[in-house]
Amino acid sequence: MKKIKVAAPATIANLVCGFDILGLALEEPSDIMECSLNDHGIIRITHNDQYNLPTEPERNVSGVALMALMEECEDKPGFDLTITKCIKPGSGLGSSAASSAGAVVAANHLLGNRFSNEDLVRFAMYGEKLASGVKHADNITPCIYGGVTLVRSIFPLDIIPLAAPKLYVTVVHPQIEVKTSDARQILRKEVLLKNAIRQWGNIAGLV
Repeated sequence: MKKIKVAAPATIANLVCGFDILGLALEEPSDIMECSLNDHGIIRITHNDQYNLPTEPERNVSGVALMALMEECEDKPGFDLTITKCIKPGSGLGSSAASSAGAVVAANHLLGNRFSNEDLVRFAMYGEKLASGVKHADNITPCIYGGVTLVRSIFPLDIIPLAAPKLYVTVVHPQIEVKTSDARQILRKEVLLKNAIRQWGNIAGLV
């Protein structure tokens, strides 16, 4: 296989009481990504959208995710990636996760599926770190696994796909942009023990 086209779905993370650990994949919208191998051992990115996102691999979430994957390839493949973003950046629907996850899923198919889903999550987290300042996997994991997922740990990575009933989701969006990196900066770094205990109980009850 020399070329592949993938759809990377929008996701809802911080699902209910599961901050940074629970995520849900939506049927739509999705980022559309076309990926092909090149013989130059480099990453070339093209955007077919109106968001003016950087195309330099080291400044693009898809690019840094692919760079992480390539570091573990002895044959040093190269990739040409064309991205059509249908998930608006800053929308809260996992835009950076979709681009990061879609890129490594597509590349892995071209390489004969040599990496596991956990590996792909690990690579894609580099894209999330570029976007938000920290590695987190609650959007990436449902994007790659589908359905509802629980991230028990990211160091080491421990992912639990959850058996969920068929769900119908309505997304009401105010069409404002909030960067994840900005949103995370206003969060308190510590919480009261009684609040943490209540949260643990809520998560256990939901799951």
